[in-house]
Amino acid sequence: MTCSQPLRPVRNPDYTDSTVAIIGSGFSGICTAIDIIKRTQCRNLLILEKGNQVGGTWNDNRYPGCACDVWSALYSFSFEQKSDWSREYPGQEEVRDYLIHVAEKYGLYRYIRFGTTVQEARWDDSQGRWILDVNVSGTVDSQVHESYQITTDFLVSAVGQLNIPSWSSIPGIDDFTGKLMHSARWDRTYDFTDKRVAVVGNGATAAQIVPEMAKSVSHLAVYQRNPNWIMPRMDRTVSPVQQFILSYFPPVRWCKRAMMMCLREATFSIFTNAESSLSRTIRKTCAKMIETGLQDKPELCDKLVPKYSPGCKRILLSDDYYTALNRPNVDLETRPIRRVTTSGIETADGELQEYDLIVFATGFRSVEFMHPIRVYGKHGRPLSEIWKDGAAAYRGVTVEDLPNFGMLYGPNTNLGHNSIILMIEAQSRYLSTLVGEVVQAKIRGDSLVFQLRPEAMTAYNDRIQSQLERTSFSDPNCYSCINENCHECNGMITGLKERGNPA
Repeated sequence: MTCSQPLRPVRNPDYTDSTVAIIGSGFSGICTAIDIIKRTQCRNLLILEKGNQVGGTWNDNRYPGCACDVWSALYSFSFEQKSDWSREYPGQEEVRDYLIHVAEKYGLYRYIRFGTTVQEARWDDSQGRWILDVNVSGTVDSQVHESYQITTDFLVSAVGQLNIPSWSSIPGIDDFTGKLMHSARWDRTYDFTDKRVAVVGNGATAAQIVPEMAKSVSHLAVYQRNPNWIMPRMDRTVSPVQQFILSYFPPVRWCKRAMMMCLREATFSIFTNAESSLSRTIRKTCAKMIETGLQDKPELCDKLVPKYSPGCKRILLSDDYYTALNRPNVDLETRPIRRVTTSGIETADGELQEYDLIVFATGFRSVEFMHPIRVYGKHGRPLSEIWKDGAAAYRGVTVEDLPNFGMLYGPNTNLGHNSIILMIEAQSRYLSTLVGEVVQAKIRGDSLVFQLRPEAMTAYNDRIQSQLERTSFSDPNCYSCINENCHECNGMITGLKERGNPA
């Protein structure tokens, strides 16, 4: 006698077929997924994450001192505000844990495929759908298949701008026999106590790494290309009493958040008027911080004052960067780097300094949106051709010749004065509206394709560029070397260009 069993499918068709595919599970990917679930009937949703956990840049960056430079009251979703931040400027682990909490609360883990890297995205004109080529990592999954294809009606890029490290092409870098790290690929097993360390770069990341490492290394050299404007951070803990009030009296939390939002918005004049009173205040404050912090090394003061307007580059926040440079075991190097040797760094004048560890705090490939994913739009047109004159997107979200596609944190959407979460939520609502229409058409048995009109893109981008020309971003003294022929650069690295991880 045999027991009757219901028939079971031999394969899961939804595994390779989705209505919406989101690349990335950081703030942007999580917000978009939640909006789509809330605002549409779509449940055939995939979130493709190359890492092992949600969090995006807050999971990737684990260097010493890594923290947010936006007030914690502004650094959570408006629909899921966190009231018990431990500090006014939260650290990396606390931000990552917040994102894990949000993903768990809204049931997103069922949609996420970790260890899944999108290699190529190609629009199929005949099907009116996207075909994604993905690679799989992980011991078990890679034994089943190393790669496969996913077909989706709507593609969302939530990869952000801070995910692919930028390595500078310094001659001899691969010859170095000591330890080499990028700030975004930090080896936490390495003990840098009493080591001789070089930090290449002096931006936002270096401003956090240098004060932490200076406490325990035997010698630290900071290789600076151009100085940055730095303002006081004034970080402090959020007391248990304040956490209690913010948690159990929501109107107080809303008021604090609104007040801080208004304060941040009030600083926008820095970017629109280089001669504004606030810009002058920043110049004076920064100069005073340099003078106070470098009392033992006054000869460094002039080297740390930028020649460009405040706001052209990111204004950094730190309470201890200048005091760290003032320490006897810390040196500021402004001489250009000629090459890296087997034992250290040789500057342009021929002097060689030996190091046990070289840290590249050289940022990310932030202007190469979606790199290194190969993207092909309508009629097989590559994204590299669409953006041959520079990346552009309507409202920073939709792109010419990329049907049923949207991106978050795209061109011209970054902020220098407030929380990027504000932008992410606006972009997510915009995209979820488009997705909702595609889903409704699919329910009716129809298909719907959204495509940006070129004339709309041109008009929008012309307006944006015209506005940018009148801001601090257009300061001619504000630049970075981008190739081997950048002779005008007073920079630290001769021949700056992008490179892959030497490891």
